[in-house]
Amino acid sequence: MSIEVKVPGLPESVSDATIVAWRKQVGDSVKRDEPLVDLETDKVVLEVPAPADGLIAEIHQAEGDVVEAGQLLLSLTETDVATSDNGSSNEMSAPTQVEKIITPSAKKMIVEHGLNSDDISGSGKDGRVLKEDVMAFMQQPVLNQSSAETQSVRTETPPQYEVVEQATPAPISPPRASAVNTSAERIEKRVPMTRLRARIAERLLEAQHNAAILTTFNEVNMQPIMDLRNKYKDLFLKKYNVKLGFMSFFVKASIEALKRFPAVNASIDGDDIVYHGFFDVGVAIASPRGLVVPVLRNADEMSLADIERNIADFVDKAKNNRLGIDDMTGGTFSLTNGGVFGSMLSTPIINPPQSGILGMHKIQQRPMVEDNEIVARPMMYLALSYDHRIIDGAEAVQFLVAIKDVLEDPARILVGV
Repeated sequence: MSIEVKVPGLPESVSDATIVAWRKQVGDSVKRDEPLVDLETDKVVLEVPAPADGLIAEIHQAEGDVVEAGQLLLSLTETDVATSDNGSSNEMSAPTQVEKIITPSAKKMIVEHGLNSDDISGSGKDGRVLKEDVMAFMQQPVLNQSSAETQSVRTETPPQYEVVEQATPAPISPPRASAVNTSAERIEKRVPMTRLRARIAERLLEAQHNAAILTTFNEVNMQPIMDLRNKYKDLFLKKYNVKLGFMSFFVKASIEALKRFPAVNASIDGDDIVYHGFFDVGVAIASPRGLVVPVLRNADEMSLADIERNIADFVDKAKNNRLGIDDMTGGTFSLTNGGVFGSMLSTPIINPPQSGILGMHKIQQRPMVEDNEIVARPMMYLALSYDHRIIDGAEAVQFLVAIKDVLEDPARILVGV
């Protein structure tokens, strides 16, 4: 029996999707729930699973095509043929060759430059060849070729000078600039934005155009948190099977500050200010497709272990393109940690329609004055970007001080002061 596999229902506010890569080709056997194709929207990547065991009879759309919900993707011939452990069936003994998956942008570059895809190793999911892999493959040969050509110029065609006999020897002029080898290719590539990258760009411009963004700074002594973490990290890992990081402390500190300054947890809707009676905290994560901000729902009800476990799950999903639209919808406040990449100080951009975002940075030993003595302390700069339309400067400064107070004296969380 032939089964038509169509584009599933898309998330709200998403009208279409782009076919990123086919997991299977015509003639391939598939099992029920096995991924067939990846569809990229401007928010998430969706995997379309096989509805039943069978064989791929026909593929109706190509990689790079834009499709809408309900549009036909492929035809599947259902089969009940039992397969053995080695993957061959009783009726079909010929092994199927696994075809390398190449993204549309990478495939375009390969065709344009006449490259052999078999020579290019993929670093994406399931060995998928990305455009970055093609560029990396092209760069090294060009450098080698350029180096070889330069060496050839030096050894085979040394500069020649004409000697003129005269009473006063004339100075020999240096080689003209035109004699320098210019045969090395100057690579310039034009690659279309992914839908997610285009959406990120749109959101960032929206935030800057529609909000009065201002940033205030402070610094925090991380020694108390580091001591607490070092003391309990082994017991924490043993009991909860997840590592105790710094982010859970910052989430807890932020929630305490949000409770004291509800305007930072609010948002603007037209001419109204919406004060949220819950705390859905977004945590920015760098993924292969760009920055994503999954949300910790009701973070105020979570323990440190719950927060760390959820963040670890988000990181895993982001790496494997498994974040769903529900993971990233909403959020009343966000945190971003540029310190993991070495950032000393930055001004984060608000994630609309939120009104505030906390930027964390690199921990570095710096001289501090304590009790009239200079001591070294592990310090971190904090940055709060906020919408000045509903948050006054005094509120923003006090909000950041509240976070600093909690982090420098974590016992405040227990006693609620």
